[in-house]
Amino acid sequence: MLSADKQGLAAFLDGHAPYFEEIADRIWEHAELSLKEYASAALYLGKLRELGFTVTEKLCGIDTAFCGSYGSGRPVIGILGEFDALSGLSQKAGETAHNPLVPGGSGHGCGHNLLGAGSLAAAAAVKAYLEQSGRPGTVIFYGCPGEEGGAGKAFMAREGLWKQLDAALCWHPGDANQVSTGTNNSCIQVLYKFSGVPAHAAGDPFNGRSALDAVELMNVGVQFLREHMTPDCRIHYAITDTGGISPNVVQAKASVLYMVRANKVADSVKLQARVDDIAKGAALMTGTSFERVFIDGTAELLPNFSIENALYANMEAIGVPSFDEDELALAAALKATYPGSGIEGIKGARENPEIRKQVLALSGNGAKPLNDFLAPRYSSTSFSPGSTDVGDVSWLTPTSQIETACWPAGVPGHSWQIVACGKSGFAHKGMLFAAKVLAATAVDLLTDAELLEKAKAEFSERAAGGYVCPIETDAVPIAL
Repeated sequence: MLSADKQGLAAFLDGHAPYFEEIADRIWEHAELSLKEYASAALYLGKLRELGFTVTEKLCGIDTAFCGSYGSGRPVIGILGEFDALSGLSQKAGETAHNPLVPGGSGHGCGHNLLGAGSLAAAAAVKAYLEQSGRPGTVIFYGCPGEEGGAGKAFMAREGLWKQLDAALCWHPGDANQVSTGTNNSCIQVLYKFSGVPAHAAGDPFNGRSALDAVELMNVGVQFLREHMTPDCRIHYAITDTGGISPNVVQAKASVLYMVRANKVADSVKLQARVDDIAKGAALMTGTSFERVFIDGTAELLPNFSIENALYANMEAIGVPSFDEDELALAAALKATYPGSGIEGIKGARENPEIRKQVLALSGNGAKPLNDFLAPRYSSTSFSPGSTDVGDVSWLTPTSQIETACWPAGVPGHSWQIVACGKSGFAHKGMLFAAKVLAATAVDLLTDAELLEKAKAEFSERAAGGYVCPIETDAVPIAL
């Protein structure tokens, strides 16, 4: 049962739903890549001012980072928003076959058009609550750029930004209604740009120094490193520049982008140093040189069960959305374009046999086109292989997230299918549900001193080892 205050939050959001849905749709149309979200940032800045927030632009020196705050005194609750898209995922809205809107263009294949708008909606609802109640406390909406390969929040963490918060809340569109829990991989990205000496490969190869040879030798060296790193570690790479297409030329320029992952950020930093050494060795072996360009890095998540419990209680009390026939038909048509059971995205179902049984029953053995149920409560410190810069926030303040069903069940991540349903009715409903849950939990943290103290005590215990920031001291955000 929702309290009168939380009923007011829900009523505010229901009454303003078209306003925030329009924002999500306009961000979907912009579809800007990491750290290039200029039109999206401008839209949010205008909306924040329109809604009566105090705005700070170019937060921590990042062009497309910003925040909007309202209120005074403590507690200070942050609500995180993202709005960057992914390359090569342009897709026409509402279509059930791959059909790019702009061939080769970008698209919101991770639902960040919904994420940012839903978080702004939650912050606006909390602002309305603070205005009406006259209670002390501050809510801050953060526009966080570059989650998809820019690590905006981690650069902000390097500046200590998140330390000002008493707690942070976030959400992510997904294919299930659940509290996000557990931890994940930390990650570091570095670009190696090798330079050599060009030469005719037949007539003068002995005077050439091949940058492409250096890239290839570096990659071979890293393959041998794999035997000597712990099982939780991962190393990925992409050759971004082979120097040219002519085999009869000794290539003088070549570049390779590396991504180093480990469960603990301190281990990623150590492993990254070993990869750097291999790059040095490749340059020595080939008589070339290289420029090392730090791109980004993220830390692993620290879960906070205290806030997770509050989030789940609000998800239960508010109730998941229901979907109409047209929404179910669109989801079913999209679901027919990919394999999958429709429940693998539910973490408890992956890790707990009893929860899996419950989820199979609720989902019709994974056959439902939309997961229109609340997943059973599940908290865990277990590990997932992905990475997110929300982890860096979680090292500096108590942080928790939820996921709501905005996509068809079992949909592949970073896919055209996600872009296709980014403006759909069920996506909007999932976004509004998330906004209600975040707003209600923010009010809990503002008004329930015992809850906030429990969350802080848990945070202090988990973060006792201290934050190892993966962002190097002199690094600046780089848009690839």
